[in-house]
Amino acid sequence: MAAPAKAVQAGFEPVPWQINEAPHRWDVTPPDIYAEDRWQPVFAEMRRQAPINKINNSGFGSYWNVTTHKAIQHVEALPDIFSSSFEYGGISLAPMNEPDMEGSDRVILPMFIAMDRPKHTEERRVVAPAFTPAEMERMTGDIRRRTGELLDSLPLGTDFDWVDSVSIELTTQMLAILFDFPWEDRRKLTLWSDYAGNIELFRTPEGRQARLEKIYEMGAYFQRLWDERKQKGEAPDLISRMIHSPMKDMDANEFMGNLILLIVGGNDTTRNTMSGYAYGLNQYPQEREKLEQNSALIPNAVSEIIRWQTPLAHMRRTALCDYDLFGAPIQKGDRVALWYLSANRDESVFERADDIIVDRENARRHLSFGYGIHRCVGARLAELQIRILLEEMAARRLRINLQQEPERVPACFVHGYKKMIVNLSRY
Repeated sequence: MAAPAKAVQAGFEPVPWQINEAPHRWDVTPPDIYAEDRWQPVFAEMRRQAPINKINNSGFGSYWNVTTHKAIQHVEALPDIFSSSFEYGGISLAPMNEPDMEGSDRVILPMFIAMDRPKHTEERRVVAPAFTPAEMERMTGDIRRRTGELLDSLPLGTDFDWVDSVSIELTTQMLAILFDFPWEDRRKLTLWSDYAGNIELFRTPEGRQARLEKIYEMGAYFQRLWDERKQKGEAPDLISRMIHSPMKDMDANEFMGNLILLIVGGNDTTRNTMSGYAYGLNQYPQEREKLEQNSALIPNAVSEIIRWQTPLAHMRRTALCDYDLFGAPIQKGDRVALWYLSANRDESVFERADDIIVDRENARRHLSFGYGIHRCVGARLAELQIRILLEEMAARRLRINLQQEPERVPACFVHGYKKMIVNLSRY
């Protein structure tokens, strides 16, 4: 291991760092690590031995692992040094616009999360009013009604897939309302989200082409909705908000990029946390009982489950200049992977970090929604939907009983579940 350089930040001590050649056990991009749910000890080892380390020549190219809570917050707090912009590759380790990608594979889909200031600020400001506290209050009754109706339709004592019947259905309904999307076609939103958020498809030309076809299908559908609503007045749905704002002049690729952001962001965080709730409380029956006996713990439990699940494993940044990151010599152009999955299990911040503790005092310190200017714009809505699900489950005294190990998403970006067989009982 190379000796750490002197840290340039006043008051910050250098941390161990090292550079490794792939294949290496600290290359955490292979999808099987997540499909087999064996990522925890790998990140724990990195946090102990070299919290910041570089992997050269992985399947997604070379990148720096940043694995601790403090270091990730530090990078996120410096958006003018560590860029999110699509111009430098965007927000995931998938090489979306690398020079060796030619032809249709080089199609770039800008979205405001993958932009730097000032354009990021301008476009985020357009959609932010859809997620204010006043909007959350306005939507609460409808979310509660739909959640209750869905739960009342589920069988007791009969096996079913929680992911499909509950997690996907509730989040897809919410997305359809946010976009004022045709109700009968709402499952298209799930399909498009699964393709758009699956960075594993970038590993092959065939996968990239299949993803692009679905994105164009999505773009054509939403273009029809856009054209229809251009003739109408202002409305609270997200498409109308974009039409009646400076975003009205977006080109087709930027339009599709922002749709991807809103669909994937609105789908994956909530959907996979709802599934993480079902799975996680089965792993910690004492915590489940604590929650069943005291529903006042639900709001805190929501934050704890979001922390424990961490539905988005990483975000990527690109260094715009050489930078000493706690001793690690980040060079201009280097890709930096911020592993939220690891930060949320950082033992220096969260005691018994691998466990769910529904009354954990600092559960809200999780980084699942990011940090700084790119913190998830829909975080309040995600928390609201999950909280109402837990409250409506408690009102019916429903308990989820896992029947077999779930099928997990094989990916290093979206951290979630494809299938989870459960049944319900009363407590």
